[in-house]
Amino acid sequence: MFTQSGGSDVLRLVERPVPEPGAGEVRVAVRLSGVNPTDWKGRSGGRAGGRSAGEQVPNQDGAGVVDAVGAGVDPARLGQRVWIWEAAWQRTDGTAQEYVVLPEHQAVPLPEHASFELGASLGIPAMTAHRALTLAPGAPARLAPGALAGRHVLVAGGAGAVGNAAIQLARWAGATVLTTVSSPEKAKLAAAAGAHHVIDYRAEDAAAAVRALVPGGVDLVVEVATAGNAALDVAVLAPGGAVAFYATNSGDEVVLPVLELMVRNLTWSGVLIYTIPAEAKADAVAAIVAAVAEGALRGGEEAGLPWHHYPLARTADAHDAVEGAVVGKVLIDVG
Repeated sequence: MFTQSGGSDVLRLVERPVPEPGAGEVRVAVRLSGVNPTDWKGRSGGRAGGRSAGEQVPNQDGAGVVDAVGAGVDPARLGQRVWIWEAAWQRTDGTAQEYVVLPEHQAVPLPEHASFELGASLGIPAMTAHRALTLAPGAPARLAPGALAGRHVLVAGGAGAVGNAAIQLARWAGATVLTTVSSPEKAKLAAAAGAHHVIDYRAEDAAAAVRALVPGGVDLVVEVATAGNAALDVAVLAPGGAVAFYATNSGDEVVLPVLELMVRNLTWSGVLIYTIPAEAKADAVAAIVAAVAEGALRGGEEAGLPWHHYPLARTADAHDAVEGAVVGKVLIDVG
């Protein structure tokens, strides 16, 4: 936990009372806590992640087992394996602790075939990817098999956590998926995730490569480097296409050719999963549940997302690894 914003050295391991669930809540015995960029940014004083005042346990995502339920919650949920999303959003209790209490809808059943590693890797990345994939004009509110059939999607940064989820969900929904990466190693990960076409932008002209593969242009770009890739995105979009951006990796300011965007009816939409409508969150969770159940949303190196484990006592190191842009998903062993 931490009581003031700052570097990872503000985190400390403490003993706390085991919390009791209230009405409509469940208590989860956490096995794994997943670390996202917004977790270290929220800890460091950034707005992302919605840090509360006073004592704060970090991390939004996780997986574990329901071990207590509050009034109004079906007792059949006891012993249920679950994945957790937005545990620390506008709350003091995240998943980097042995037990966390939260509204029952934020503890989602995890199938027996799905590992706790996968469960702790879902949450923010997969929900962000789902939101991005449903923002293009005419796109469905909820993904399902065939929902994106006939569409071409370009995922920037296909070796990242959101990029990995976007590749898998877009392919599950029937899209033709292209992705850009920055190295041969990352290209292997993006291919393992299921991308149909992988482009190393440091080895070839990315815009020319995309246009050669899709002469009419792509329908949607899922963008991690909005400022740096603005010209590329304009060059490869089809008329009426869209960019859904979810990060500021290449800067906070974007220069766009306004008249060209007007003539071609191109749109840019921002995604911050914490502040999207509740209905969109529910649609994302439902689609993720279906994709996991069908084996279409996977994790680990064989699915293009290596897992990196840290013990709870090294939560600071886990945060530093994510801040340092480690390739893969950082998980904290809690239970």
